[in-house]
Amino acid sequence: MLTSFRGLMAVSLAAAGLSLATPAMAQSEEESGFSTSANVALTTDYRFRGVSLSGGDPAIQGGFDVAHDSGFYIGTWASSIKGGPAYGDLEFDIYAGWGGQLTDAVSVDVGVLYYIYPTEDLGLDTDYIEPYASISANLGPAEATFGVAYAPKQDSLGGDDNLYLYTDVGFGLPGTPVSLTGHLGYTDGALAPPLLAGTTDDTGLDWSIGASVSEGNFEVGVAYIGVEGPSIDGFTDDAIVGTISASF
Repeated sequence: MLTSFRGLMAVSLAAAGLSLATPAMAQSEEESGFSTSANVALTTDYRFRGVSLSGGDPAIQGGFDVAHDSGFYIGTWASSIKGGPAYGDLEFDIYAGWGGQLTDAVSVDVGVLYYIYPTEDLGLDTDYIEPYASISANLGPAEATFGVAYAPKQDSLGGDDNLYLYTDVGFGLPGTPVSLTGHLGYTDGALAPPLLAGTTDDTGLDWSIGASVSEGNFEVGVAYIGVEGPSIDGFTDDAIVGTISASF
């Protein structure tokens, strides 16, 4: 399943969890090969690749996914934002892709993500498409992921394109519900943090380090997040972000 670029070390876009179906429906899902999952979260700040899209304020987020035993999936995810007249107060994402195991320890995920801002007020073309791919390796209690997302040139990005490279590492403390995570990302293009902050530099790094505790379907996490470039309060300043989420 797709790991969210949107939640960025805070919330999984395609959260795994218990089926929404009743026992009778679960049997039907098993026969058909399809399954469903949903997730909901409250975060103190919606950070996208280190940059706040909620003005440094809390955001409500959630998604719904349908997956097939073959590895193909489709889903939606949404978050409240503070995007002003150009982007509005809602981000709505649609995505589809395929994920599967190459070996017992190595998995891959490829797909395409469509970012939609349905409440913008200016009539501008702000929606954009971004294909993505990642490869992950399990190393005992640890997991490492390397991924790439590339948005081709399109009007919503000012006629420019955007390349995002990232690596994530996670480690579950044996015998505890505690997990530690680290993230490093590099942007080249229209969405680079220094460029968004008003400079002419269209490249930049973002990073985070965090910890989470899981209990049943619930997870509570905290992360320290930062980016390169000018520090603008509630936008590109370093921040400590807390998230509580549930998956079903």
